[in-house]
Amino acid sequence: MADSLVVCEVDESLKEKLKKFRFRKETNNAAILMKIDMQQQLVVLEQEYEDVSLDELRNELPERQPRFMVYSYRYQHADGRVSYPLCFIFSSPVGCRPEQQMMYAGSKNHLVQAAELTKVFETRNPEDLSEAWLKDKLSFFR
Repeated sequence: MADSLVVCEVDESLKEKLKKFRFRKETNNAAILMKIDMQQQLVVLEQEYEDVSLDELRNELPERQPRFMVYSYRYQHADGRVSYPLCFIFSSPVGCRPEQQMMYAGSKNHLVQAAELTKVFETRNPEDLSEAWLKDKLSFFR
């Protein structure tokens, strides 16, 4: 039942952008930052980033507001292989307004399905967002 609940729709142009992002050929780290337009109850693009680290992205996040991001990460495996996992990260800092938190939490699954992503991570503390944190999360997908 919870999977079928859709609190906010995903903007059609954002769906297209996510689809293109999924098949990008570049080998640098990149991200799409998304927010909810509360008036329209719509998940929309906030910003796109090329050649960006998680540390840099962390500094772009609002201190007391949730955000969604899709992060294309250049991941160097212990055996030397390189892969480019697409990671969905939901940042919902402690101290967000409850109605905002509920809208984001209620829209997360729909957005993940629309973007067709499987590596889904969540943090309540944006300070956690670092390369070490992401590598730890990705270690479960070996």
